[in-house]
Amino acid sequence: MKEWTREERYRTILEASDEEMAVLKEKVDGCPYRQKFHIQPTTGLLNDPNGFAYFNGEYHLFYQWFPLGPVHGIKHWYHVSSKDLVHWNDCGVGIIPSEYFESHGAFSGSGLAENDKLYLFYTGNTRNDKWERHPYQCLAIMDAEGKITKHPKAIVEELPEIYTDNFRDPKVFKENDKYYFVIGAERKEGNLGTIAVYESGDLINWNYKGEIKTSFFGNGFMWECPDYIKIDDKGVLIFSPQGLEANGDKYKNIFQSGYLIGNKIDFENLEFNHGEFRELDRGFDFYAPQTTKAPDGRYILVGWMGLPEIAYPTDENGWAHCLTIPRELSLKGDKLLQKPVRELASLRKNERVMSYALNNEETTIEDFKGNVYELECSFENIAGKRVGLKLRQGIKEETVFYYDLEEKKLVLDRSHSGKDFAVEYGRERKCPYEGKNLKLQIFIDTSSIEVFVNDGEEVFTARIFTAKDSSNISIFAHGKTDVNLKIWDLYLDEK
Repeated sequence: MKEWTREERYRTILEASDEEMAVLKEKVDGCPYRQKFHIQPTTGLLNDPNGFAYFNGEYHLFYQWFPLGPVHGIKHWYHVSSKDLVHWNDCGVGIIPSEYFESHGAFSGSGLAENDKLYLFYTGNTRNDKWERHPYQCLAIMDAEGKITKHPKAIVEELPEIYTDNFRDPKVFKENDKYYFVIGAERKEGNLGTIAVYESGDLINWNYKGEIKTSFFGNGFMWECPDYIKIDDKGVLIFSPQGLEANGDKYKNIFQSGYLIGNKIDFENLEFNHGEFRELDRGFDFYAPQTTKAPDGRYILVGWMGLPEIAYPTDENGWAHCLTIPRELSLKGDKLLQKPVRELASLRKNERVMSYALNNEETTIEDFKGNVYELECSFENIAGKRVGLKLRQGIKEETVFYYDLEEKKLVLDRSHSGKDFAVEYGRERKCPYEGKNLKLQIFIDTSSIEVFVNDGEEVFTARIFTAKDSSNISIFAHGKTDVNLKIWDLYLDEK
């Protein structure tokens, strides 16, 4: 693979010729792993979702983007919009880093619809001659016609003395007629991750308020991409702590994303009484999620289906990563449930319904071959050692999801899912489970799998790089189980 120099990583889209972009686009379009219904970059690298907001009758979503190749270079914001969370319009580049306060990239941030405008907050990344970093917090404003204008100077130019230059990703919201943003930070003392809070009366002038007081200390050196929402009179603080050590089946990825649930945060004293930290996703490829509130009151979450510092098989084709499908959030006790947004049902075509009574056997689903589909599967009256599914199955390939009754665990195994990558972090992901029944809703795209367990009690997300002709499904039981299946082809009709 090509070694990228610093100079090559810090060229913006404005410095690339039309010919260079056309050659790269042709390379990307020829990749066999391009997705059919996920948001993915036209070229180069996608990472964090940003600026997710409902504004002027549409959902607006931006993502971190380096246009010139599958590496983390100078970050732009790319803009897509949708009326239904399914069909996304390409709105082109939203923010190109061109000002002093973003000279080395427009890093992550968020959006707030207010006063008939969409206020976009982000971190401007800068470096001096010694390559020392200084973060600025920046503002751009989008009007109803979609024109984006940057505020002429940074809205926060200095960071509090107690933090390192790991200080980024403002998430803005309104609370009791005041505006706040939470921002991911690293303390100089002990290099501990934390979340700082800023307050404003007008979205332009901001004051440092302090730190959210949590009991989740000593965990991670930097808390990226914080988010705060309120559901059912509870406060939910979402963030991505870097540097958690693996603990049994937990925290197996290079970096994690999760949440704390407790009483709503009191923004006068910043106290937050909460329960344990829980991972949002049990799979291999999920990071830096962001939420927005739909007009009907639902909270919708989208994540980056990828991770930093990991090489992916699509790199050789000039692009990397996609976003997850949007998920509806709800609470069940002290647990966040995540279900695929209901609007995705509009993609369903050619429903097939099947039932099986398995007894120590494996059976291939007849008359089905597919690489892009949704599957609902319920295992009932489970008895024995193991029940599960083999997806994207071929002669040498399969992606396996199963319930191990002896270990009392759900398992996603991608050890035979095609091209290997990130193997130093393992080929399986597991979480505890116990029950006589198991309901799964699974979305398969060309190079991904998203498994939703029991209406969103658990989710497993993974990229898989499987051959096109690995397109069978089989179900198996080491013991007995009744299985009911529904399968739909998924087609993204142009609107």
